[in-house]
Amino acid sequence: MTLTGEYVPSPTAWVRNQVEAYEASGGREANTLQGGKDPIVVITSRGASSGKLRKNPVMRVERDGYYVAIGSKGGADDNPAWVANFLAHPLVDLQDGPEPKPYRARLLSGDERTKWWDYAVGTWKTYATYQAKTERRIPVFLLEPEGQ
Repeated sequence: MTLTGEYVPSPTAWVRNQVEAYEASGGREANTLQGGKDPIVVITSRGASSGKLRKNPVMRVERDGYYVAIGSKGGADDNPAWVANFLAHPLVDLQDGPEPKPYRARLLSGDERTKWWDYAVGTWKTYATYQAKTERRIPVFLLEPEGQ
């Protein structure tokens, strides 16, 4: 079962356009980071305050059916809005291909965070650059398939 409710497109044009193109093509188009070859997935979350559905493209970091979402925001000093959404409403939809599937997002800490952070940096080295740009500890979420 996937999330239902009112979807509010991102106010950021590139996010809105990428999500629209990705979904319309079943993930065959707009499936890489803008201007590059690095793969993305689209995650739908419920707004922490509004309860409305929000969609964000994030880097595809996957292992054995589990995904990691890194709240880097390019190394900004604040978290992306979806971090609060995941904390308030951990049931999300993740689309990696034609259909979204339900996942549960869990904020990682300790050794588990270190393990998945290292894996994410190994997948996309830019995460390490982002961490160097900010004093905040970038949140790492593990997305586990719902119902398994």
